[in-house]
Amino acid sequence: MVTDRIWSYAGDSGHTEGQRLTGFTVVASDGTIGRVDRQADDAGLRHLIVDTGVWLFGSSVLIPVGVVTAVDAAAQEVRVACTEEEIKAAPRFKTDRETLDPEYLAGVGDYYRSLPPRRAITP
Repeated sequence: MVTDRIWSYAGDSGHTEGQRLTGFTVVASDGTIGRVDRQADDAGLRHLIVDTGVWLFGSSVLIPVGVVTAVDAAAQEVRVACTEEEIKAAPRFKTDRETLDPEYLAGVGDYYRSLPPRRAITP
């Protein structure tokens, strides 16, 4: 997983500037985790808020875009280089205020940077 730029899309991810991902399905390396509820593309800390539905007790998770390995606009799918368990173990996202909290975002970035590197999973 490319983690040196955890808050930026990898050049080969398939993401294009200005692309809206809201509503896209998010797929971990071992299964679907939810849908993109909203995305933040400003302030250098780009991330996705993913609604996990009942998968994770009806909550949402904040995922830095640096773990996105592929964006398939035709299939409306975003693939990430994490497992479901790694995403479940990430720092909990509770409120939108956390997207402005430097300490919370630093913790999220540190967590995802600490995950083992792996190759992109393709459909």
